[in-house]
Amino acid sequence: MHYEIYGRQEADAPTLVCSSGLGGAGAFWTPQLPVLTQDYRVVVYDQLGTNKSQASLPESYSINTMALELLDLLDSLNIHQCHFIGHALGGLVGLQMALLSPQRIQSQVLVNAWSSPNPHSARCFAVRQNLLRDSGPAAYVQAQSLFLYPADWIVANSEKLARDDEHALANFPTTASLLRRIGALLSFDIEAELPTIQTPTLLIANRDDMLVPWNRSQHMAEVLPNARLALLEYGGHASSVSDSEPFNRVLLDFLAEQCGQAAAA
Repeated sequence: MHYEIYGRQEADAPTLVCSSGLGGAGAFWTPQLPVLTQDYRVVVYDQLGTNKSQASLPESYSINTMALELLDLLDSLNIHQCHFIGHALGGLVGLQMALLSPQRIQSQVLVNAWSSPNPHSARCFAVRQNLLRDSGPAAYVQAQSLFLYPADWIVANSEKLARDDEHALANFPTTASLLRRIGALLSFDIEAELPTIQTPTLLIANRDDMLVPWNRSQHMAEVLPNARLALLEYGGHASSVSDSEPFNRVLLDFLAEQCGQAAAA
């Protein structure tokens, strides 16, 4: 898988691993890099089957497979401990990694993620699947911003979104691979295992997220043994992009606390 490492380069620097949502691109985290790279080593990567990590994905593809792929990448980079930041699908990968390799994940930040299916998100993803199958990649890409961002932000950033759409089409995965990635997130369900995950966890959710109801994060905050919820009012599903300043403040405060605790230990 294609990856990039930013910020501090020392082997013992506190390390952040950032995993994006369904789009899979490491570039999703660009709005966070200026603040994260000052104090941390930051690993971003393109998930398999997306962007610069093009691949044909098997029919049995799953979130567990994605977690194993990332663990293999971290092994190859000699990263044995890290703080994990995951958006949506990326958050599911983090939860699965916390089950597979709890000693690896020092803390995790899960952004607009979930632990089991819900009817609203299933309806949204069914629409996206149908767009892809029936109307093709261009229609799928055009609709994507409607699921990610608030309407007023879309109006104010129409030129940026046009460039983003062009880039997304130029790097679009195969239809089969994208449908398998959607299938993987739709079937993800670790509800029974949630109480066993001891990893310190920050759940960030947005009240105006129209793709994943914010109370899915509230639910995880209530069930995970060592978790808290930061509920943001504005920004939609991808508030790390659309309203990055308050998002970054919440993120940095949590990381400073966790890394301070790690240093003291």
